[in-house]
Amino acid sequence: MIQHEITRVRPLLDANGNISEPGFARSPLPIYSRKAIKAPAIRIKEWDYYLVSNGRFALALTVADNGYMGLDSISFIDFDNLWQHTASPMSVMPMGRRKLPESSARGDVNASGRGYEMSFRHIIGGRKLSFRMDNFLGSLPIRGEIVLTDEPAESIVMCTPFRKRAHFYYNRKINCMRASGSVTVRGRSYAFSPADSFAVLDWGRGVWTYSNTWYWGSASGLADGVPFGFNIGYGFGDTSAATENAVFYDGKLHKLSRVSFNIPRRGGKFDYLAPWTFTSDDNRFDMDFRPLLDRSADIDAKLLRSEQHQVFGLFSGTAVLDNGKQIKIEDFPGFAERVVNKW
Repeated sequence: MIQHEITRVRPLLDANGNISEPGFARSPLPIYSRKAIKAPAIRIKEWDYYLVSNGRFALALTVADNGYMGLDSISFIDFDNLWQHTASPMSVMPMGRRKLPESSARGDVNASGRGYEMSFRHIIGGRKLSFRMDNFLGSLPIRGEIVLTDEPAESIVMCTPFRKRAHFYYNRKINCMRASGSVTVRGRSYAFSPADSFAVLDWGRGVWTYSNTWYWGSASGLADGVPFGFNIGYGFGDTSAATENAVFYDGKLHKLSRVSFNIPRRGGKFDYLAPWTFTSDDNRFDMDFRPLLDRSADIDAKLLRSEQHQVFGLFSGTAVLDNGKQIKIEDFPGFAERVVNKW
């Protein structure tokens, strides 16, 4: 498919609250303004999500203002011992009062509640993630501080309209940031070293339709000593102008067409812990995926529903760069997820 690349700075939304130029960019050229949205505050969804991993353990941090619901989430995953825990305090009707930044390149995020606090700050040369939660795992606390550096020159920025008027998703995914710092949980300290630890930022702002099923996969690390990663996904909005699929190699983005998540089934249901495959219609992304752990959650509040399966595992296969160079990886840590939302 021919994909439209956005190459100039302009407002994200037009006077009617629709995406002014659907497509993708390599940096956050479109300018997001919450005041330009033509939808009630209860329908606006904004979040910052960071995942830091070295293939042995991982940390995920989320601060979200989803209009009717605020969410502050901390997850820790131990791949060596195959355990994970997530704690996600929620608040009612923040409706924009959390003041999440309108830019992914500047502005700080601060969140706190009973027994916890989190902050995502821009610092010289990178970003600093700080957090603590007194009762994370039962009565056991978690705390830590992570510094992210070496942000690549290019990332994937998506301007995706929905087919419903004034509905849109503005998203930036930054792969392959190097991470240093530590997390203390269960009385043990886990250290991230920039030699083998990488982070991805999922920065999202938008007005979503009520019912959606999305697929998202991401990985960051080293391929033959060079920073390498990818972002793959689909399932929401009108992606006829561009997909979010991209490979990152040595700081540069290489655009992919459509990628399919081939999740096995057993007895008519998805078998998330059986081996998956991924294929693309341009024959530039061909991966096997061996799951290790399913970080699942099913929240059913009748009118509101979220069924999540974030599956961590190991990718093996081939990705082809724009110049035809093949990047082959084996047992490359990452994740792929399927999320069903009614929100």
